[in-house]
Amino acid sequence: MIKPLFNQNTEINDITLNVIAHMPTTSLSTLISCEFSEHLQDKDFMRIAVLLAQKSRDEGGCPIGAVIVDNDTKQIVGKGHNTLVQESHPYNHGETSAIRDAGRIDFSKTTLYTSLSPCDVCATLLYMRGFNRVVVGDVTNASGNEPLLIEKGIQVNILEDQVGIKQYADFRKEKPEQDLEDWQGLAALK
Repeated sequence: MIKPLFNQNTEINDITLNVIAHMPTTSLSTLISCEFSEHLQDKDFMRIAVLLAQKSRDEGGCPIGAVIVDNDTKQIVGKGHNTLVQESHPYNHGETSAIRDAGRIDFSKTTLYTSLSPCDVCATLLYMRGFNRVVVGDVTNASGNEPLLIEKGIQVNILEDQVGIKQYADFRKEKPEQDLEDWQGLAALK
């Protein structure tokens, strides 16, 4: 049996979280011990979402990332980042990418961490799939669907990550057309 790379003695820092962000989700159960997962907090899962957003930006995409965590085990069951540009896919947002990565599971037993307030499509998918909790890392650059999620019975927590907020603000200044396309489609650019 392979010994986990991260265990209860592993320091939780941006380097460790960045490795987790970049590893395939299916490999995480081999690389991360249950004891390590149990020590992760909301701020750590949010930082992984922000690191995934940075991954998207590094690839030329919109900096939005998301992580889905099992509420009981605190293990990551899905993660993803926006690939509007990279895959030429108009609705492969951070949240939808993480949901696709998690596959056919009971989302009512999970929490989704998103680096940016969800768009209309993602918010609808979150309540359609039965999520019971969503943690949002940036309502400074975008917000609006949190009341809808609450109305649909989803617990919403705001846990703004200053690195993620700056990252998205810089992206919005550098690529305003790409930001607008991601939120409203190519027709909005006319």
